[in-house]
Amino acid sequence: MSTLWHGRFEGGPAEALQALNDSLPFDRRMFREDIAGSRAHATMLADVGLLTVEERNAVIAALEQVETEFAEDRFETVPSDEDIHTAVERRVTEICGDPGAKLHTGRSRNDQVATDVRLWTRGAIDEIIDLVLGFQATLLGHAEQAGGAYLPGYTHLQQAQPVSLSHHLLAHGWALARDVDRLFDARRRTDVSSLGAGALAGSSLPLDPVRTAELLGFAGVFENSLDAVADRDFVLDTLYALAVLGVHLSRIGEELILWASEEFGFIGLDDGFSTGSSMMPQKKNPDIAELARGKAGRLIGHLTGLLTTLKGLPLTYNKDMQEDKEPLFDGIDTVRLTLLALDGMVSTLTFRTDRMAESASSPYAAATDLAEFLVSRGMPFRQAHAVVGEKVRRALAGEASLADLVANDDQLGPEAAGLLEPGVSPHRRTTRGAGGRTAVASQLDRFRAQLARDQARTSQ
Repeated sequence: MSTLWHGRFEGGPAEALQALNDSLPFDRRMFREDIAGSRAHATMLADVGLLTVEERNAVIAALEQVETEFAEDRFETVPSDEDIHTAVERRVTEICGDPGAKLHTGRSRNDQVATDVRLWTRGAIDEIIDLVLGFQATLLGHAEQAGGAYLPGYTHLQQAQPVSLSHHLLAHGWALARDVDRLFDARRRTDVSSLGAGALAGSSLPLDPVRTAELLGFAGVFENSLDAVADRDFVLDTLYALAVLGVHLSRIGEELILWASEEFGFIGLDDGFSTGSSMMPQKKNPDIAELARGKAGRLIGHLTGLLTTLKGLPLTYNKDMQEDKEPLFDGIDTVRLTLLALDGMVSTLTFRTDRMAESASSPYAAATDLAEFLVSRGMPFRQAHAVVGEKVRRALAGEASLADLVANDDQLGPEAAGLLEPGVSPHRRTTRGAGGRTAVASQLDRFRAQLARDQARTSQ
């Protein structure tokens, strides 16, 4: 079997080596990027006089044929095709002969694979950003329609203070906005061409890395050939952004799981985005939310795994770096599917606002409002906290209702007791970013503006 290095070796590689070494089964999904890079490289070689116009045209025509064969699933591999680069070059040479054998002039698979992965990652990030923006729009739509609906807010999974439903939904929307920003940042650092760095030291040939970068639409070009082939920071950046996004989707999933339970009963699930039980006919399970929660561990594992792989590698390229693609590909696939399913689940669910309001109607949830009532009349907060805490203790002991104790207290009185009425507390908070009607209206405006800015960034 012929290899790219057969001139140096008397025999072919062992079967076990071949099986371990080959990456074509998973890196063939970069065939479009590999062909785009080869097309740009051939064009540059002709520009600098290392290919004739006729040779360039023959190579590009062959590349177009190979791309069609891959796209139509007609590409036939041979045992020597150890990766997508080898396969494409081998087939191009079969089609056009000697011009194809010149395609690798001034190029190594080291700078070639780095370029391919950057091209693929750049496009994948764009797709994930679009999906996150779509999910944010779904959350925004629900927040706009929620009106005055409110529910308990929680700390330590214990009821804390009631909050508006719009406010709660926007909290997840803002977290996703940070994910979008992280993805844009990862994309910026990905958008640098490595082509022209060669195996590690550049080339004595008159290559033009700036030209290939322009042809491939990269925003920048590598500065150091050693760093160019050794750098996988952009993969780590992407995996980190995906892992944090996965954590946020997991948190949303966890809340949906709780809210869909009989104990909470805050939402009803659409049949198309839930599952049943093989044994219990009454069940409707939030499997999508559970999978969103479970996939976060997978994404975190991809990041920590690649960090561990890269931590001890000397400059420059080492075969260990082949382990960058599978976690990257799977991470993108995992987030893509999770976002599509979770967006569908959230867009079709029904909010049971009556159940939310009932759950948030406890007068004890307005205890902080009572303390702030006293503060507004000049009492130090710590003293106010103690006064209200004493009323709560007596009410829980069965002495009287909290409302009666407050109404009959000289420092509080009937006006303060009115704060305990259902639906009063969640709309009293007026500070920036709070959950009252006026504050939420302003927050909705800011969120719409942020979403519009991020949508505009995708077209730049």
